[in-house]
This record gives sequence, C-alpha cells and structure tokens, in this order.
Amino acid sequence: MKRTILLFCILLYIAIPTGYAQQDSLANAADTTTADISYQQVVWEMERQKLVDSLKRAELQRQILLLKAEEGTKKDELEAQLSILNQQEEARLTAKRQQIAALKKSTTGYPVTGFFNDTLFMLYTKLGSFSPRERAEAVSRRIEALPESLQFMADSLKTQETENASEIVYGETVIVSISENDALWHETTPAELAAQYRDRIAQAVVEYKRETGLLTIAKEIGLAFLVLGVIVLSIVYVSKLFRWTAQKIEAQQDQQFQGLTLRNYTVFDAKQQVRALLTVNKVLKWATILLAIYIALPILFGIFPRTQHLADTLFGYLFNPVKNILLAFWNYLPNLITILVIVILFRYILKALRFLKIEIERGKLTLPGFYTDWASPTYQIIRILVIAFMFVVIFPYLPGSDSPIFKGVSVFLGFLFTFGSAGSLSNIIAGLVLTYMRLFHIGDRVKIGDVVGDVIEKSSLVTRVRTIKNEIISIPNSTVMSSHTINYSSDAPDKGLIVHTTVTIGYDVPWKEMQEALLEAAQRTDLILENPMPFVLQTSLEDFYVSYQINGYTKEPNKQAVIYSELHQHIQDVCNERGIEILSPHYRAARDGNRSTIPENYLPHDYESPSFQVSMTEKHRKPS
Repeated sequence: MKRTILLFCILLYIAIPTGYAQQDSLANAADTTTADISYQQVVWEMERQKLVDSLKRAELQRQILLLKAEEGTKKDELEAQLSILNQQEEARLTAKRQQIAALKKSTTGYPVTGFFNDTLFMLYTKLGSFSPRERAEAVSRRIEALPESLQFMADSLKTQETENASEIVYGETVIVSISENDALWHETTPAELAAQYRDRIAQAVVEYKRETGLLTIAKEIGLAFLVLGVIVLSIVYVSKLFRWTAQKIEAQQDQQFQGLTLRNYTVFDAKQQVRALLTVNKVLKWATILLAIYIALPILFGIFPRTQHLADTLFGYLFNPVKNILLAFWNYLPNLITILVIVILFRYILKALRFLKIEIERGKLTLPGFYTDWASPTYQIIRILVIAFMFVVIFPYLPGSDSPIFKGVSVFLGFLFTFGSAGSLSNIIAGLVLTYMRLFHIGDRVKIGDVVGDVIEKSSLVTRVRTIKNEIISIPNSTVMSSHTINYSSDAPDKGLIVHTTVTIGYDVPWKEMQEALLEAAQRTDLILENPMPFVLQTSLEDFYVSYQINGYTKEPNKQAVIYSELHQHIQDVCNERGIEILSPHYRAARDGNRSTIPENYLPHDYESPSFQVSMTEKHRKPS
C-alpha cells in the first residue's frame, strides 16, 4: 500500500510540472530568451529527477531502519542503492552549476530595492510560475511594508528551512524564498544566502526607521537651514570681497595700471586696462558665487535621504567630467611618453642634419658634385621629409586617430591643401629647380624677362630683384622658370663682362682714326679693364654712315649704368678733341657756310665759319 502511494506521488509530480512549465513559458515569453527557456527546461527535468531521487532515498532509508541485524546482505544492497542516489544528486548539482555559469554571461538580474532606491540584492532565477522580475517586484513591496509595524526589530526577521527552499519570514509573512538555484547562482547554500539577505533587509529597515524618525527629521531640517544660512552669508561676503577689489582696481588707474605696451604698440591704455580688469573681476565674482551654490546644493540635498540621489547627480555633473579627463589622461600616458620619445629622437636627427648643413656651407665638408649653396635648400627638403615621416610614426598614437571623424577631417584638410595651394606648390617646385640649376646667386646682376637688377632674395615662392632705380620687383619662381634669364655676374670675376656701345659715323671720317678715338675713350673709362684690351668692331656699313661698336671688359657688372654713362662721355670728348663730328644717323651738316657742330671749347680760337661757296659759269655766244 505504501509503495502504491509513493509511486502515485511520483507520477503526479512528473505530470504536473510539465503543464505548469508550458503555462509559465507562455506567460513569461517576453521576459525570457531562448537560452533561458532551454535552461528552465533542463532545470525542471533536474527538479523532477531530484524529487524522484529524494522519494527513493527516503524509502531506502526507511527500509534500512526496518531491517534486522541478521539481514546484513539486504542492508548492504540498500546502502549501495542509496550511495548511487547520492552520487546522482552530486552530478545533478554539478550539471546545474555548469548551466548557471554559462547563463551568467548573458542573463540580466533584477534588483530588490530598499527605501531610498538602493539595491539590496539581485534575483536571477525563476521560482515556480514567477519570473525573476516578478519575484524582485514582489519582494520589494513586502520589504517596503515592514516599517509599518511599530514592533519591528532587527531580530524580528527569521529564516526557516522548507523541503525545497530557505525562507525569510516576518511573523507569518514570507518575505523571500531562496531556492537551490538562487544559492547555486551565488555559489553558496540556500541557508547561507538567506542569512545574508536577512541581515541586509533588517539593516535597511532599521536604517530607514532611524532616518525617518521625528528627531532625525528635525535635525535634518535644522541642518538644512544652517546650510542655507552659510550659502547666503557666503554670497554676501563674496559680493563684498569683489566689490572691494573693484574699488581697488579703479583707484590704481594711472598709478599701478598705466597701460600695456608691446614695443611701440599700445595694446591697452590705462583706462582700457582698468575696464578689462573690472570685467575679469565681475566674471570671477559670478563664477565663485555659482560654484558655491553648485557645491552647496548637493550638500543640502544630501541631508535628506530621499533626495540623496539628486546630490549624487549634481556632484556627478561636476566630478565625472574631471574624473573622465584624468582617467583618459592616465590611460593615454603611455602613448604620450611614446610620442615624446619619438619627438626627441627626431629632434636629434634634425640637429645632426643641421650640423652637416653648416659644415658644408662653411666648406669644411666637401661632397663631390655638391655645391655649398645647395646645402640650405637640401636641408630644408630633408627636414620637411623627416618631419612628415615623424608625423606618420606619431599618427597611430594620437587620441582618436582611428575614429571616422578624425580620418574625415584629415582627408578634408588634405583636399583643401592640395587644391588651395596649387599655385604655391608650382612656385615652390620652381624655386627648388632654380636652386639646383644655379642660375644666379644673391647679389648677381640679372635680366629676367624685361626686368634688370640685382638679386636681393631667393625664397621658396618668389625671387626679388632691386633695379638701378631702387625698385623692388617680386617675380614668382614659376615666372622665372618660364622666362629667359641673363646673368651678367656669373663669369665677370674670372673672364670679365663685355660692355659695348655703338657709334655711327659718316664715311668722310677714316675708320682707323675713328677706331683710335673709340679705344682712347674706353681706356679713359675707370671700370673698363686694360687687360684684356678693349676692341672695336665695325658692325655694319649703312647708306650714309658706318656703325662702330666699342667693346671693353669689366669686373663690375653691377655698375653697368655708371660705366656706360662714363664711356659715352669719353667718346664725345675724344671725338670732339679729334675734330670728329658725330652726325649720323639722324643729324646732318653741310659745310657751305654752316658752323661746325663741335662745341666751342674744342674749336681753335681763330675758328671762323666757312664762307658760302658760289661758282659761276659763263656761256659764250657765237658771233652772228
């Protein structure tokens, strides 16, 4: 009969939970995931097996007690079966622990809250038809009702053991039931976990009753008024302090405050300086008042338990950004140290390159085929490349370098640089080409296009030339590249520059006499060299005159204007002294009664203008 009743109980337990599980699965489908449903099914199977094993274990223990001493063999068989059931129970617990460990990564717990929105503990598992959320809400409501009992004491909460759970009870009310699954989730036993939760609940209730007592409330209100008084007094005295500083600032005008001057430019006069300081004083005043209020409000809210979360929120607005900045700086510190090491390394590389540049410029270090004037531009090119490579190395260590926004800004800046500096880049490239072509140097007399003058500056973008009229003309390097350039100074120190001018004289003057006159004029010119000697070329024989070109060497190409002026003067003097009239091509003179074109101081004292020449011829008639 007992065995029949036991078997009926086992079948009834196996049949009932399946229906409950299906109903519970449908009712709480919104609260569970597929993994949770699978876990719950495994748990139901384990619980069903646990009940079966517990009934078998109870039956075996009962039979062992009824056996007589002489029935030792039968007793050993029953104890062996009991040992197998204990091993199965241990294996069941191990499997359940593994299931719970896998669920901990994805399962969300639901908090059981106290009286001031503080979390007492978390619930993760179902109990019967109740989901974790429903359990947490129900337990929270029961805890909130505990202070209503005037007789509540910390030891009023008790724990009691049932067949399948440990319960925390207050009187006849069950506050929370701790199942085996709850205990396994926290890797402890139901009894130990229930004791921990009981202590937390009791402490929370006692603390709530203490903080909501009349004496405590009176103290809190008094403390709040004290804080308000301190705030008001602080604002009053801060206002007085800054009013006093404003008066001191105004009193120091034209005394301590006489304005701010950088070199010859007055940034602020005395009045503007005082006005700026008064503005700063006012800003500091309101910043101090707002800071005092901001700090006082969290203190005021923190006095009352129900508004403590507001205090935490306000303090969080101030301290969380500071904390985040400090944490970000601390986390970025290794990268910052790496960047500093890279910058120091490249700085010494640039110093070494600069040392080589200076040595080459001074001529102490010579490289075959490398000119000294190439040192500076080559150093600048290598310097730019080294700095660009340093930036490439540093780039991965910059904060936010992997973010799409940072990359987008970099691409946008590159786009602007490429299209916005197209003309500048062409001038820079042309400047580099001009440097390595060595067309001219600083101080050379050149002719670029129609511009003649001395080179005074060669930059990456332009070449500046000073004309003989002291006009500064800036020529873009790209224009210099596209124009023809004449350098008068490049060979002048060694071979000399030939200055030349052309004089046209009529055929009535012997060419030898004219050649001697031109050579004498060249020899009289100071900056024309005697060796190599000047020479004369007859460049053309025109209809009415001969073109004579006088050529002379000079090593002063920058003084061509003076040389030409002096040479022209001496040509006129020598020709006048020799009685050679410079008439052609646009001026003619007839000697029939006309005075000579030579100036009077070159003519003899007894010079007289020639008379008119008249010739008459008579025709003889024949006699009739």
